[in-house]
Amino acid sequence: MQHPERRQHADRIHVAIEAGEAAMSALVASWKRSAALHRLDPAERRLPQRLGAQDLALARERIAPLLKAAHTTLDRLFLAVGGMGCCVLLADRDGIPVERRGAPGEDGTFENWGLWTGCVWSEDSEGTNGIGTCLVEQRALTIHRNQHFFTRNTLLSCTTAPIYDHEGQIAGALDVSSCRADLGDDLVNLVAVAVGDAARRIEAEAFRLAFPRARIIVAPTADWTPNALLAVDKDDLVIGATRAARHSYRHRDGLIGMPVPSGDDAEAETRYDDELRHAERVIVERALMRSRGNVTAAARQLGLSRATLHRKLGKFGLDRSH
Repeated sequence: MQHPERRQHADRIHVAIEAGEAAMSALVASWKRSAALHRLDPAERRLPQRLGAQDLALARERIAPLLKAAHTTLDRLFLAVGGMGCCVLLADRDGIPVERRGAPGEDGTFENWGLWTGCVWSEDSEGTNGIGTCLVEQRALTIHRNQHFFTRNTLLSCTTAPIYDHEGQIAGALDVSSCRADLGDDLVNLVAVAVGDAARRIEAEAFRLAFPRARIIVAPTADWTPNALLAVDKDDLVIGATRAARHSYRHRDGLIGMPVPSGDDAEAETRYDDELRHAERVIVERALMRSRGNVTAAARQLGLSRATLHRKLGKFGLDRSH
């Protein structure tokens, strides 16, 4: 006999699908794909499929350039969210985490949940979930607790952002997951900001590594976007463009091979780091607000030492008396 809570969650999903809510809700549309297209049962109790060591090594090899670009950013992201009881996962385009950051004392718990390298989190395997649904819909999202398709995943909160390669194609997904019961909306929003910023930084670094001899500039778009980057050769011809840059100029036949588009920022070196500095300051300020100015408590939220947070306060010009 099924556990009442498991049956209740499964019934809720089936009722939402049958009521035709998919047209109004992206979440229910994902539930519908999970049930109708992938023929999954929300009450199923099996653990996520896990690759063997050899298959995982091949997956890592296929995504090696992105892993190189992401290494430092993954470390920084974990420093920001690890103190909240979260782990960080970098998945390939097939929904398989190939790199991970987590606290050793929590590794056993996360591995039991399948939040581990080599576990398959594609939507066709795990139903609605952060990594798989992000890759299908190619947008940043949070799948929080009972928004997951499988009942066994309803204690998880997963915030994920897509990562695009230097040609504007989906390359993978960056995910921060937690199984904390007290992860409220404020913390989820804070994690979402951190994940989005980290994904953009990884994309920018991967883009730079793909064009090591080019000059990297911010594309002069109508609304300045820090990850709308162009790689320009010595003749000022565009030889590479990020997805954001390509999207901004979608009305043109293509950017590659064209002269640098005109605009005030065309000759400016990328200001990406300045934008991320601002985002980091916002995260620090929010942590201080949540802790009512208590630096020690704010540092604990961010997974930083008190001394490190004081240095950041000085760097951002914030009042050290906070």
